[in-house]
Amino acid sequence: MPADHRPDRPGLIPLKIVIAGGFGVGKTTLVRSVSEIAPLSTEEALTVASVGVDDLGAVPDKTTTTVALDFGRISIGDSLMLYLFGTPGQDRFWFMWDELVRGAVGGIVLVDLRRIQDSFAAVDFFEGRDVPFVVAVNTFPGSDRFGPAAVHDALRLRTDVPVVRMDAREPSSCLATIVRLVEHALDRSNVVRFPRPVPFSN
Repeated sequence: MPADHRPDRPGLIPLKIVIAGGFGVGKTTLVRSVSEIAPLSTEEALTVASVGVDDLGAVPDKTTTTVALDFGRISIGDSLMLYLFGTPGQDRFWFMWDELVRGAVGGIVLVDLRRIQDSFAAVDFFEGRDVPFVVAVNTFPGSDRFGPAAVHDALRLRTDVPVVRMDAREPSSCLATIVRLVEHALDRSNVVRFPRPVPFSN
């Protein structure tokens, strides 16, 4: 019998997850990799107007950018329905983040180690609003040069914040990161409001 992925099925617990990080770090790719539905992406072509504003040095092949949000949905087990919201990465769209994070159980900060400084804003955002989050080092050239402890120190993270490696192109890698976030949010919660996710299986 096929799994029931209806978002309104009885006993389903909806959870909102926000995916943040710098420009071109892989947020849209993550949402597209794992979403059970056709993801909603509000992307626009990069134009001459973005020259000097959007740093394409590390992502020269990038031709579009998210201007509002990315949205996807994924089920874990029989009881959890996760709604994924990817934030726009450019500074000029940060005013939207407060609305996107409203009601979120947690967040994922995607990191490109070639531009680790671009991650500080997302880290500060989640910390300032006491939103549980994990840091996911996405697979880019040189991403294996530093271990989790070095990344933890470089971003000046709290001791309880997990750092994981992830490939935004690989659904299984993205799922492992999402499950780690849910586990971390549960660990941070004084009262367990939803069941722990069951291991994901294909």
